Amino acid sequence: MTNLLLAVIYLAFISLGLPDSLLGAAWPSMRPQMGVPLSWVGGISMIISAGTIVSALLSDRMTLRFGTGKLTAASVGLTAVALFGFSVAPNYWVLALIAIPYGLGAGGVDAALNNYVAIHYASRHMSWLHCMWGIGASVGPYIMGFALSNGQGWPWGYRYISIIQIVLTVIIVFSLPLWKNRNDVSAAVGSDHSEGKAPVDETEAVAETEAKVETESKPVKPLGVRGVLAIRGAKEILVMFFCYCAIETTSGLWASSYMVGHDGISKVTAASLASLFYLGITAGRALSGFMTMKFDDPTMIRIGQAVLGIGIVVMLIPLPGHVATVVGLVLIGLGCAPIYPCVIHSTPAYFGVERSQAIVGVQMACAYAGSMIMPPVFGLIAQHITIALYPWYLLVLLMLMVAMHEMLRRKVGHQD
Repeated sequence: MTNLLLAVIYLAFISLGLPDSLLGAAWPSMRPQMGVPLSWVGGISMIISAGTIVSALLSDRMTLRFGTGKLTAASVGLTAVALFGFSVAPNYWVLALIAIPYGLGAGGVDAALNNYVAIHYASRHMSWLHCMWGIGASVGPYIMGFALSNGQGWPWGYRYISIIQIVLTVIIVFSLPLWKNRNDVSAAVGSDHSEGKAPVDETEAVAETEAKVETESKPVKPLGVRGVLAIRGAKEILVMFFCYCAIETTSGLWASSYMVGHDGISKVTAASLASLFYLGITAGRALSGFMTMKFDDPTMIRIGQAVLGIGIVVMLIPLPGHVATVVGLVLIGLGCAPIYPCVIHSTPAYFGVERSQAIVGVQMACAYAGSMIMPPVFGLIAQHITIALYPWYLLVLLMLMVAMHEMLRRKVGHQD
């Protein structure tokens, strides 16, 4: 039954990624019908991001009240309804209105599922689950392309994804008893191993798991943002998460423009080469799942930061052609791969199971804030100074992230 629930969560992560890249793929076809400027897609994107921040901040309260399974089912269902709403929206302003539940649904399921997996499963599953997100994010544009190439138009692209989400909602509803009765000894063993501890025998694992369940069964009040910020080490992990997501989103959003403006690559070629960054993340997370069997979460984070730094440095080396940029982007993607899932997975170990949902919720909010704020900030830098500062911008964010991680380890982590 444990494996069956894990399969449901894998499907949920794929579905989480499916809508994320849909708006960008559909907008060139949507914009003429909506009769709005090209840049107005940013408004829809910001509304979705704002919704995800709100729902992520509320995830602790909602999870305590309804449970992870019910919250996940409701969030996926809300996303399904919003996607269908996109497909029938008659104008931009209705689209903007529907973007509110779209974002609320995405943020709720993201925070709840990440914390659930961090508590109940070993680190390798967190990496592989985020690899599933990458698969979903890659498949979404292909589904939209299928609808467009068959003359069905962009609305059917959204409807296909909506139907997939509805089916998944039904699956999650039927799986609710599995979420309720989740008590897995192997998860305790895997979690201990993932944190670099010596493997424990089955008797010790049972005792630790029972202790976890007893802790989780006690009445817990929502912490809120102020309560989270008062926890020792919380500020560091939140800033770290903000920086990571700022790096990931800025890297992906501005890769093509950097190659065109700095390397002189054609727009068509640059668009294709930019996808190598996402390929690096997806492949890296598949690889990270195996690496977590040998290395604990802090070590995986440091490995990711080192590879990310190497990728940025490679971009700064004046090699002929665009070799440095392409190799650098792939390495940046590979470096990003283990950081997000390993930070999430280490949160219960740092702060305790009873406080992890609140902290993960605020982490998700910081993640969305970093994704929403920092890429436009670089846009201003590129427009008013030079786009050549792209790798330097990423380097500054990386240095801040590394500093926050080391401060976190000194405050609440075990000394290495």
